[in-house]
Amino acid sequence: MNIFRLVGDLSHLLAIFILLMKIWKTRSCAGISGKSQIMFAIVFSSRYLDLFTSFISVYNTCMKVIFIAASIATVYLIYMKFKATYDSNHDTFRMEFLIVPVGGLALLVNHDFSPLEILWTFSIYLESVAILPQLFMVSKTGEAETITSHYLFALGSYRGLYILNWVYRYYFEGFYDLIAIVAGCVQTILYCDFFYLYITKVLKGKKLSLPA
Repeated sequence: MNIFRLVGDLSHLLAIFILLMKIWKTRSCAGISGKSQIMFAIVFSSRYLDLFTSFISVYNTCMKVIFIAASIATVYLIYMKFKATYDSNHDTFRMEFLIVPVGGLALLVNHDFSPLEILWTFSIYLESVAILPQLFMVSKTGEAETITSHYLFALGSYRGLYILNWVYRYYFEGFYDLIAIVAGCVQTILYCDFFYLYITKVLKGKKLSLPA
């Protein structure tokens, strides 16, 4: 554990909290991509299967449970409880275009050809692109609510902080995981345009919009 990972985890928790509170308080999931949330649920469910086979720390276990539970709860709110507010007309990104290639890549490039390791690798690859349906939806609608922008910024910050975590671990511990680092860099790059618009527009009180 180091400060970058801790703050990254807190940023990730903040993103989840913002999203859940947005949906619950407004009683609406308008502007939220259900497809991105399905993929995040797949990410955490496949990554943390070792929850039943290994114990690292109370902190580690609690975080795994929170991420799995929160991602499933978000999908439930979007597709069940507030289904009438879900904007399926704009959430049209084809998930299979991401899931199938990522699954194939996980089978080909992994640290160990074992079920849990392949699923872990699959989750790392999928997380790096899972936000694409949400960004595509924002681009398609032309704008995003301020609260949705805050959610995306917190989520992108988590990934950026994890890159610093890997730099720290390599420098002080001599440890690195090339798969996680490359996937994290890809995910962070996807947020770059959004970060720029967030800083130049949202923080100045303007509504965020992405070019179609």
